[in-house]
Amino acid sequence: MNTVLIVEDGLTDMEILSRYLQDAGYSVMNAKSSEEAQEKIDNMQPDMIFLDVILPGKSGYEICRELKENPKTKNIPVVFCSTKSSDVDKMWGTMLGADAYLSKPINQDELTVTLNNLDK
Repeated sequence: MNTVLIVEDGLTDMEILSRYLQDAGYSVMNAKSSEEAQEKIDNMQPDMIFLDVILPGKSGYEICRELKENPKTKNIPVVFCSTKSSDVDKMWGTMLGADAYLSKPINQDELTVTLNNLDK
């Protein structure tokens, strides 16, 4: 696993997560909307996807559900990164097939643990 797609419409959050992932040795692609994300998923086949929940166009929840229902993308690990971090939000993400759920602001140590768990 080495190419990660970050789907995030907040510039600061995108830059922080990109830097953390690059520091961990990942190649990073960015998308600011669900439409841009779909185009990059179709054309570039990332190894892992980080999704915000609240996005222009489709929500992160909708994107995750579609990814996990599609035979071509169902095995790509999906990690939510969101300010929506209640137990209900996390449970909903898990029910839709997310592999992990990180709360913003992203903690680099927590991100590293998540990456290690997904690389196994």
